[in-house]
Amino acid sequence: MNPLEIIGFISGFTGVFLTVIKNKWCFPIGIINVIISCFLFYESRLYADSLQQLVYIPLLIVGWLNWNKNVDAEFIVERIKKNGAALYFSLFILTGVVLGFILKNYSNASFPWIDSMATSASFLAQYLIAKKKIENWIIWIIVNVVYIFVYLQKDLSLYAILYCVYLFLAIQGYYQWRKQLKSTTA
Repeated sequence: MNPLEIIGFISGFTGVFLTVIKNKWCFPIGIINVIISCFLFYESRLYADSLQQLVYIPLLIVGWLNWNKNVDAEFIVERIKKNGAALYFSLFILTGVVLGFILKNYSNASFPWIDSMATSASFLAQYLIAKKKIENWIIWIIVNVVYIFVYLQKDLSLYAILYCVYLFLAIQGYYQWRKQLKSTTA
């Protein structure tokens, strides 16, 4: 087993667990995870997934800054506003199609369309975490199912297991954040 995959597994689990419990240290741990994952996915010709990891670095930094703004303030979970949902969905589709087209036609990428659409959805989900939007967890649930399949096909067994754990944590995160959302809107 690749030692980087083991470190990626540990840092990935820790980062998502800290996100579920709304701990700001999820962001620096996440940066460690994405740097390791970037190398592993590039070696596996999952180029969109590798690119995703690079894009996560500034998104994680923005999230960390956003979550640190009002350290003493209560963590407020919100919903996406209806007009924002249409914009987010459009950007998700556009990004996924453009990236998929490029990888399909100009690279030797494995699973160019699946990887591109899952990457596009992941960008959106990570942005929504930084904005404390509950819908991030629904997107992560779908993305995790897709990546479990991809990583099994690429013999990244620890990452397939990690994404099973992510799936469980995403479900748990959704219910915990929903509980808080209900209590703040009541």
